[in-house]
Amino acid sequence: MSVAGTLAVYLGAASAEIAGCYAFWAWLRLGLSPLWALPGLLSLAVFASLLTRAEVDAAGRAYAAYGGVYIAASLAWLWLVEGRAPDRWDMVGAAICLIGAAIVLLGPRG
Repeated sequence: MSVAGTLAVYLGAASAEIAGCYAFWAWLRLGLSPLWALPGLLSLAVFASLLTRAEVDAAGRAYAAYGGVYIAASLAWLWLVEGRAPDRWDMVGAAICLIGAAIVLLGPRG
């Protein structure tokens, strides 16, 4: 799988994880119906399944590289779904995390 393919897997996984967690947030923090947990559980299962598709040699490395993508995707969710624009510190932090994710994912292995 190419780097673009792995990035696509990570973006899909992040979308599924954030949506699944938000379903529980809606239930437990926003007082919506407990039925929100059902699509949340399904979404979290999709997340876990997608993450196993990342073309990385070890689970821990896949999770570590994914972490940076998750942080950036969470800020996109903040902006697009919750209507709150990330501030400059959010953007700087996400950039640092994405650089770290790229190093983990693309760094030469001995």
